[in-house]
Amino acid sequence: MPRATLPPEARLHRPSEFAAALKGRRLARGAFFILSAAPNSLPQGQAAQARLGMIIAKRFAAHATTRNALKRVIREAFRHGRQHLPPQDYVVRLHSKPAAASLTALKRSARAEVDAHFARVKA
Repeated sequence: MPRATLPPEARLHRPSEFAAALKGRRLARGAFFILSAAPNSLPQGQAAQARLGMIIAKRFAAHATTRNALKRVIREAFRHGRQHLPPQDYVVRLHSKPAAASLTALKRSARAEVDAHFARVKA
């Protein structure tokens, strides 16, 4: 079984890659996140694979600790399911302010929502 890692090739880096993925289909919307996807725009010679981009705006998550925790949770959920996702560019975007809660509770609810979004894509 291949290792569930997240190499640089599995992430979106350029603004044009984010823009292309955001123009694609909206696959899921939940209490916190919107998941959009578009076909891969990989350079010549690279194998098609699922790639992740995240947009966690400061206006929705004012504290850096909150933004970093959300990114960590999204990255981990993607890393675990990446091998089973269709080869597309995915962007997870925070679209509303999380309710005031402890960081642990926020991580737990964010992970449940992101896992549900990626499960919808797998099916």
